[in-house]
Amino acid sequence: MPGSNLTRVEAQERKAIITYPIEYTVDLDLTQGPKTFVSTSTIRFGAHAGESTFLDLIADSVESVTVNGETLDVNEVFDDDRIDLNNLKEHNEVVVKAVCRYSTTGEGLHRSVDPSDGNVYLYSQFEVPDARRVYAVFDQPDLKATFKFSVKAPQSWTVLSNMPVESTEDLADLTADGTLAGKPAESTKLWHFATTPTMSSYLTAICAGPYAAWHTTYENEDGRTVPMSQYCRQALKDAFAKDVDYLFDITKKGFAFYAKTWGVPYPYAKYDQIYVPEYNAGAMENIGLVTIRDSYVFESKVTDALAERRVVTVLHELAHMWFGDYVTMKWWNDLWLNESFAEFTSTLATAEATDWKDAWATFCSGEKSWALAQDQLSTTHPIVAPINDLNDTYVNFDGITYAKGASVLKQLVAYVGRERFFEGISHYLNRHAYSNATLNDLLDELEATSGRDLKTWSAKWLEQAGINTISTAVQADADGKITSLTLTQAAPTEFPVLRPHRLAVGFYDEDPQTGKIVRTDRIELDVDGEHTTVAQAAGKAKPSLLLANDDDLTYTKLRFDDDSLAFAMANLYRFDDALARAVIWLSLWDMTRDGELAATDFIDTTLKMLGTETESTTFRYALAMLSTTVWHYTDAKQRNRIAKHVASELFALAKQAKAGSDEQFQLVSAYLTYGVEGDSEFADTVRGLLSGSLVFEGLELDNNFRWSIMHALASINAIKQADIDAELKRRDTTENREFAVGTRASLHSKESKDWAFDQALHNDELTNSQLGEVARGFSGTHDADLADGYVDAYFEAIDWIWKNKTFHMSEVLIGDLYPAYADPAKLVEAGDRWLAAHQDADNALLRMVKANVEASHRTRMVSDFNASIGESAR
Repeated sequence: MPGSNLTRVEAQERKAIITYPIEYTVDLDLTQGPKTFVSTSTIRFGAHAGESTFLDLIADSVESVTVNGETLDVNEVFDDDRIDLNNLKEHNEVVVKAVCRYSTTGEGLHRSVDPSDGNVYLYSQFEVPDARRVYAVFDQPDLKATFKFSVKAPQSWTVLSNMPVESTEDLADLTADGTLAGKPAESTKLWHFATTPTMSSYLTAICAGPYAAWHTTYENEDGRTVPMSQYCRQALKDAFAKDVDYLFDITKKGFAFYAKTWGVPYPYAKYDQIYVPEYNAGAMENIGLVTIRDSYVFESKVTDALAERRVVTVLHELAHMWFGDYVTMKWWNDLWLNESFAEFTSTLATAEATDWKDAWATFCSGEKSWALAQDQLSTTHPIVAPINDLNDTYVNFDGITYAKGASVLKQLVAYVGRERFFEGISHYLNRHAYSNATLNDLLDELEATSGRDLKTWSAKWLEQAGINTISTAVQADADGKITSLTLTQAAPTEFPVLRPHRLAVGFYDEDPQTGKIVRTDRIELDVDGEHTTVAQAAGKAKPSLLLANDDDLTYTKLRFDDDSLAFAMANLYRFDDALARAVIWLSLWDMTRDGELAATDFIDTTLKMLGTETESTTFRYALAMLSTTVWHYTDAKQRNRIAKHVASELFALAKQAKAGSDEQFQLVSAYLTYGVEGDSEFADTVRGLLSGSLVFEGLELDNNFRWSIMHALASINAIKQADIDAELKRRDTTENREFAVGTRASLHSKESKDWAFDQALHNDELTNSQLGEVARGFSGTHDADLADGYVDAYFEAIDWIWKNKTFHMSEVLIGDLYPAYADPAKLVEAGDRWLAAHQDADNALLRMVKANVEASHRTRMVSDFNASIGESAR
């Protein structure tokens, strides 16, 4: 509806009418029952007298609206998620009382019931524009205001907001029956919070429930003592207690690193981090109250990659306290000012202030590979993206805004110099403190400190979409001395822009003492235009491998000279440096998905690398892209044979891996995803893991690993629904209910897939996390014949989904229900037909569907390429 989908023009018009100061007093009553709560908002603001505008509010009902003392007819002023405000005065007070609904989708005020103990947990998620699901508000980032919250809640709960508690009142009232999931009614308590500094509405937050808590303090660089707390569900407190001190330490290291790096101490009154269930994102940077998905509370063994990702996430959200919170973009086209900076600086802090020293290799393998894939879709967009409305914003929380933006910032640091870059950032933060800023505001400060022309740089890097390719060409004389080294830059025809790069060319050879491949020389230079001659290379010995973009300083695709490519494929596993391995491997993967490198060659190179790789995220993504190559890019006629071969190799590598190691855990977990119905050997092996008759020393059969095994057995129809029910009965928790519905959806039969498809679309009792598990379980079959049967049903459902589901749930369904393992020719035909018939559909919807269909176009292209070269590639 237009009222829900605020346009940029409407936001600009409202901004022109409203004047400062803007003050909110928000009173919430969370004691009324399990479905709804009462919200009363008092908004005081200035305006140009005689003008009209509107408040945003998504509510079940509005009980009353009072404007400047006059009670208005709700039916006349509230419609389409907006409250009309007409004939405003120079100074105004609006009071809105409404009944709002708890969500189970992670939007607005989410309500979760933990089945293990019956406890209820509430938390808010307001980005992009979901504060309006909890209180009446001018819900756009450039109408910053102060907020004062009061919350009535059960006596036994902890209630948190952006600011410290100012006072509490014990009340004689009782909660409504059912508020605590059937527990007896109890007395209530009123919590009053201190007034916030000036801030954007999407950064306000409320969390409430019987959370377990831990506390400490930080001696801030400005002399203040900042209270710090961490919270989680009671059911997770024992597991979380093992990591709390470590996570406090990581956070404190982040405080110190950021304050030193850009010269601005942490600006807010407190810093709480609360781990919450059923979250629809990774985390959210609410001022002083960061919410984080509680899958980051580790009850079972996890990969080192996930453990590192938790550290990066903690530091990412902390970085937002400056980038996004202290200084906020004016409109969502500058979302990158929040996300790219947080992603870049959190990786920098992880690498330089924690024990995760290979964080840039992690970034290359994980985040950058995400960006490269999205930047080669027709749906790509500039980092500074055109945002016409809120739906455009939703779909820009993507690999371009996060990963490409962060990679380009790393390039900008190399381009202007680190010291001058952060000097400019310090000026930017101080000049725009507690207010809003734009791209030009940032560039002005960086130009002043660096002396570089960054308007031209920005026009090519931030305001144009697409990715360049840099190829290396080298010639040498009879003595092996380089006579010429040329870097050639190319651009895709749809985005024909050549960019300036500051990069390094690395020379790599074998160290005769260790047998490792090491860097023996490095040349750093500016690259601009189509051809760049590396003059400093002339006369140097030609190395075994020349690596353009050594140290991963810039954002580009790479193509090697012939000798370097052959050497990389034969020796990748011997490279000593984790970042060099990541850059080379990502380039080989990119060539594979472009149909320039045989799938079987990529598979063989990756399997060999997995025997020695120790950087966990590179290991994880190598396994993931190996799977994509096997199941999508190989010759379809050879696919099952290749898959069985890869599964056998993974199992052999797992047996050779160090007992209890991350590599062992990842290899066995990956092996479990290679099941094909009718493979009795696979079934017997997996059953042996579950029963304990097959044991990998050091590999514990813990809760999550048991569910991985159950999922593997379901995928080949080696268990029944009763087995899934029995496994859930062993331990009925929030997480295990998600695993259980996902495992049921994975059962390899039409009956199970029909059930999963229907549940995903029509079971409104599923939480957002359960919905995601069901959708992924449905679409995760390797059986093309089974998946083919749902191609038409999927495309027929899209319009209904878009009309009847919230944006986040639509995104999950349209993305995860896509039957990607179906015959790509059928997916392409049906997808192209749908797109041709929906040329006028909402841009956000088109972007989701195009991403799926274009992936199938690529699958067909690459699979056909590998079929055409046959076994000659091996």
